[in-house]
Amino acid sequence: MERSVTSTLRAGQLGIARRQRVSIAASAASAERSERGAEQSGRAAPHGAAVSGQPAAVSRRGLRVALAAEGAYPYHMGGVSVWCDQLIRGLDEHRFTTVALTVDEAERSVWQLPENLERLLAIPLWGRPPRRRNRGRPPDWFHQAHGEFLQALIRPSGVRARWSLASLESFLNALRVMHLYAQEGDLRTALLSNEALTRLMDAWHAAGMDTPAEGPTLTLADALTASDLIEHMLRPLSHPPLDVDVCHMAMNGLSMLVGLASKWTHGARLIMSEHGVYLRERYLSMIREPVPHSVKVLLLNFFRALSAAGYHSADIFAPHSAYNRRWALYNGAASARMRTMYNGVDPADFPAAESEPDTPTLVFMGRIDPLKDIHTLLRAFALVREEIPNARLRIFGPVPAANQVYYESCEAVLRELNLVGAAVFEGRVGSPVEAYHSGHVVVLSSISEGFPYTVVESMATGRPPVCTNVGGVSEAVGDTGFVVPPRNSRAIADACVKLLRDDELRRRLGAAARTRILNNFTLAQSIDAYRDVYQELA
Repeated sequence: MERSVTSTLRAGQLGIARRQRVSIAASAASAERSERGAEQSGRAAPHGAAVSGQPAAVSRRGLRVALAAEGAYPYHMGGVSVWCDQLIRGLDEHRFTTVALTVDEAERSVWQLPENLERLLAIPLWGRPPRRRNRGRPPDWFHQAHGEFLQALIRPSGVRARWSLASLESFLNALRVMHLYAQEGDLRTALLSNEALTRLMDAWHAAGMDTPAEGPTLTLADALTASDLIEHMLRPLSHPPLDVDVCHMAMNGLSMLVGLASKWTHGARLIMSEHGVYLRERYLSMIREPVPHSVKVLLLNFFRALSAAGYHSADIFAPHSAYNRRWALYNGAASARMRTMYNGVDPADFPAAESEPDTPTLVFMGRIDPLKDIHTLLRAFALVREEIPNARLRIFGPVPAANQVYYESCEAVLRELNLVGAAVFEGRVGSPVEAYHSGHVVVLSSISEGFPYTVVESMATGRPPVCTNVGGVSEAVGDTGFVVPPRNSRAIADACVKLLRDDELRRRLGAAARTRILNNFTLAQSIDAYRDVYQELA
């Protein structure tokens, strides 16, 4: 994901809790994260792409829609950002407001905005909190709601622990009361007060969370750290709710706070898309974080509660793959409100390659990120070179600032395997089409994905993919490429060698891959599906 402000909170940092800054580097990523080639190339999607279908008959001016995203459009390139831009332009019969949850006030738009985008609202999670005149002691009803909120944070944190309807409604009620208070009161002061911190520690001890069987000790410093971080994540509750017909969240999690506030105040209908699995990505990102275990428990339980609230509250939930759908069902989403919506590409923007390079070449397209598992990719390529000594690996994609250390570790692996000159990090590319055309096979080695644009784009160009079996990848590839287990360098290498050596198989699968995209995953099909959903809520 481009720059998820929860998976890479504070641009790779979870925040400052008084004297402690906590690093968070994952990608959801959010959105994370469902990357598109534009994320890696840094280019915007074509703005003139035509989409089929007739406008929904909602009103002459269409619906008023708020599209909320975390760490994405229009401040960053990436899969979610491209999807947002395509959606707004494709549904030009409606009037859009975009709500961007950003790191701070310094972010600047990097997209040319559509004409039907009437308003751009940024909510910085790490900037200064909204100024409030009421900074005194909160009323008793706030403290009662805060106690209900804490009950959701103090519970077994395993993903198998299910939510009862009563506990979920209690959490939602607490959020609603905190939202009401935050409209005039100082939520930060309230959550970091001695009274609130004492309540958190007392609740932790009363639940037996500091016993060896249940969990770790929660110190005052830990309580302060966790409360500070959660206050930043609750910043959307302090902003005025949007008066719109539909609030469409590009992902679960913090974006859902925008929709909930709009629903509570103005009765907005809620659509929630999910490109990756938000909660799963939070668990993956938290593994690497150097924070006390008690803080991890509180944060993960916050994300679990918020994700469950999102599934429960959305009028329509639109997972972008059947894989995401299964996760959502497991976590409490109602199947009757689900509409599986696949990402699509415009085939005209990704023409089939007319030739192949002279040297056997593998192409990787993606940001340099631990979730892409570049180490395994390099080790697989070393095995390929044992079979095909003149093979090349071209790695296209940027290095996010938060991932510089990981990039250096990739370079170290490259040197260790004696791949200097054979495998090349080529950085951000101007044209992903040219990058796909520069190889025989496109490889994706990720340990987490949604329904990645990289796969459907490369397939549209007629390049057969070798991909790891994560997220919705197998749904995209079908029988037009090879899908192998993640973290398995031998399986990746064997599939690549087979395709590089067998010209007839490679070309047949490449042609089948493009046909599969034309039949199932075009931009027009994707936009038309969302047009129907908007009509359903009109």
